[in-house]
Amino acid sequence: MIVTPKKFLGQHFLKDLNIAQNIADSLAVTGPTNVLEVGPGMGVLTQFLLKNPQINLKVVELDRESVVYLNENFPDLKGRILAEDFLKLDISNLFGGESFCVIGNYPYNISSQIFFKVLEHRDLVPVCSGMIQKEVAERIAAKPNSKAYGILSVLLQAFYDIEYLFTVHEHVFDPPPKVKSAVIRMRRNGVQRLDCDESLFIKVVKTSFNQRRKMLRNSIAPLVPKDSSLLQDPIATKRPEQLSVQEFVSLTNRIENEMK
Repeated sequence: MIVTPKKFLGQHFLKDLNIAQNIADSLAVTGPTNVLEVGPGMGVLTQFLLKNPQINLKVVELDRESVVYLNENFPDLKGRILAEDFLKLDISNLFGGESFCVIGNYPYNISSQIFFKVLEHRDLVPVCSGMIQKEVAERIAAKPNSKAYGILSVLLQAFYDIEYLFTVHEHVFDPPPKVKSAVIRMRRNGVQRLDCDESLFIKVVKTSFNQRRKMLRNSIAPLVPKDSSLLQDPIATKRPEQLSVQEFVSLTNRIENEMK
């Protein structure tokens, strides 16, 4: 049985076993570790994860055809295949409340949503690695003062250290995607909670980058009173891509004070 790649699920099956091994190794497991693989497809990455005795693996797969294939070809996965949508899956008690790493050759059409879900459960997910569209990988790993730096960069880097590991070319997939891919690794940093209102922080970051070409005095104006002194502050003459995570934290606190 061969699984037919489905466009509506964003499926591009990796064929290169060396790359699959490198992706599996990106978790850098050094001891007993719970691991959730998202979208295993026909198991090209799964097979290498199963070979690691340190890994306690579960997989989540929405495609019913892939689920049948995995059950037929990977008897070691019996009872560990979740035939569900990762974005709708309750992962808070997936491993009995224990922490777990996330890995996958992620569907490109929902990769950002996957990372935002990981971010929501960051206290449970110390490491997240895998393959995504190269452009998205560059955005996640981007530093301030670069064109790629944006909402994903700030929100994920607030809680994770990001590493862009390597680029993957189109010809190693079936069918070949129209874009290059890349493998990244995210490791939890030491930040448990931001030194600001985190809900407001997210709102400030998103509002700022919604008009990324404009100065902050324009983009954040709806968040503060019309006569706010913050709009005359030197920081208001900057554009959002010029601010570090910590500067966004400071900006959030100043906006909160203005809102009182």
